[in-house]
Amino acid sequence: QVQLVESGGGLVQPGGSLRLSCAASGRSTSFGVMGWYRQAPGSQRELVATVSRSGTLNYRDSVKGRFTISRDNAKNTMALQMNSLKPEDTAVYYCTCRSVLSRSPEYWGQGTQVTVSS
Repeated sequence: QVQLVESGGGLVQPGGSLRLSCAASGRSTSFGVMGWYRQAPGSQRELVATVSRSGTLNYRDSVKGRFTISRDNAKNTMALQMNSLKPEDTAVYYCTCRSVLSRSPEYWGQGTQVTVSS
């Protein structure tokens, strides 16, 4: 079993910053690629960023230059530093993980709300 626990969401003004954290526990073979997805009201869930165990990064275009994903393999934790936040970043953010052989996330956290509003 794998458990993912997110923290760090909240309300922030446009242009502000937030840092999301995710702590993973369980079968480490499922931690090959960790990532963040988000889902805004009325929208489909979308990939935000991923980081592999070897450090390969991937970002959706709309967050490049503003968000930074990182992980600590020894502690099985992951973070998403979000700067220059915009109202369109408002969503529930989910921590995910999968093995390197999988094409889509195998495990999901419970989600944490990020609201960007003045």
